[in-house]
Amino acid sequence: MDLNNLENLIKSKRRQLETLMRRKLPVTVGRMAKDHFQENFRQGGFVNGGLHPWPKAKRLSSGGTDAASNYGTLLSGRKHLFKSVSYTPSDYRVRVFNEVVYAPVHNWGGEIDVTVTDRMRRFAWAKFYKASGKRKKAGTGQKKRVKRRAKPKELNRRASERRAETCFRQARTQPPLGNANPQAQFWRNMALTKKKKLHIRIPQRQFMGESEELNRCIQEKVDQEITNILNS
Repeated sequence: MDLNNLENLIKSKRRQLETLMRRKLPVTVGRMAKDHFQENFRQGGFVNGGLHPWPKAKRLSSGGTDAASNYGTLLSGRKHLFKSVSYTPSDYRVRVFNEVVYAPVHNWGGEIDVTVTDRMRRFAWAKFYKASGKRKKAGTGQKKRVKRRAKPKELNRRASERRAETCFRQARTQPPLGNANPQAQFWRNMALTKKKKLHIRIPQRQFMGESEELNRCIQEKVDQEITNILNS
């Protein structure tokens, strides 16, 4: 091989390596990271120097037989947190992220304060009836007359107050559940709480972050791609 051919070969390899580092690897590495982090959900823990299992969700030991009671920790029917792991490649780098608002508190753990609203109570009652297998009592069917001059906001406020009052009346007729169904008892307690705010501790269930296994796989992939170019 003469010097001109050697020079052209070196330039060609350099261009291929430049394209690899600038465009191809950011996409490849981003996909590898996404797959690795989503696999953490399937394994129920964070893989970094071995599997570090998450604290299990309480609903898994509640005894519930419905699908929602048996989804894996941090998983649901929609798998919103799982599906929101994503990546954006750019020149020479890639950003891997999860923009779900509650993702950080699950990933790192923490404490949050939640305001108890009428909507939250209604949701808790719906979950209670579902978990306990009890049927929600039907209303009387009677409609209260509302003055025509009442504004829409006032009507919504009155309707909300009536629904909350109905929930509390029904609660008084429900017998204590004891320890028969912890999940139903949890939702009942939430619906009946007199607190205006709930202080909730979220245990750490890391699913994204530095990982020895991921770094090793990425390094092996980079070495393989470079070797393929140099040997081609």
